[in-house]
Amino acid sequence: MNSPFSLGADGIYRCGALEQFIWQKHGFGTRWGSPEADITLRQIHSNHVLNAHSLKDHEGEGDALITNEAGRSIGIRTADCVPILLLDSCHRAVGAVHAGWRGTAAGIVRCAIEKMASDFGSVPADIYAAIGPCIRDCCYEVGVEVAQQFALHFPEWGQVTNSRTVDLAEANRRQMEQAGLKCDRIFDCQLCTACEGKQFFSYRREPENSGRMIAAIGRLV
Repeated sequence: MNSPFSLGADGIYRCGALEQFIWQKHGFGTRWGSPEADITLRQIHSNHVLNAHSLKDHEGEGDALITNEAGRSIGIRTADCVPILLLDSCHRAVGAVHAGWRGTAAGIVRCAIEKMASDFGSVPADIYAAIGPCIRDCCYEVGVEVAQQFALHFPEWGQVTNSRTVDLAEANRRQMEQAGLKCDRIFDCQLCTACEGKQFFSYRREPENSGRMIAAIGRLV
């Protein structure tokens, strides 16, 4: 589902659907600005989810962070991979997910939702999700071996025998719905990092000189 994503004067995109919750702050970075992230990970393209409690910045290995602590923001870095921010509207828990093709194939966002449920009592139907800028299927063609790993998420493909384009954002959206999130609480900015070179870093476009954007979310109170 679409929701207004606004670009602030600080160079950071924010999702209007999350802005209604005044107890949080969040943002998706661009070339020109990044939200504050107190805790980040050594990202390894996995489905490992860590609770940020007692973690120091860049201390843990994994690809998603969750927390219900006030006063510390959590974040991930991307340059084509899918950044997803999660918000539990009832328990004031939040999550930040880095979903590249390996993490998406391994169900990283589903694992983050499950860990929010086990650690904080989150109910999937109460969770809002915002999908930030990432490479889109207009620019993301993969070989047959990678494409085959997504056939489960795209049954309409039928048998995969050739290279094809993959919509990583849509694969994650479908996983979130399957995990119990309501379709009208999943919001996608629909911005492509590879197309929008003036705004975003892209590893596929600039493999030798790509920077990273930060996506972050934190509970204020």
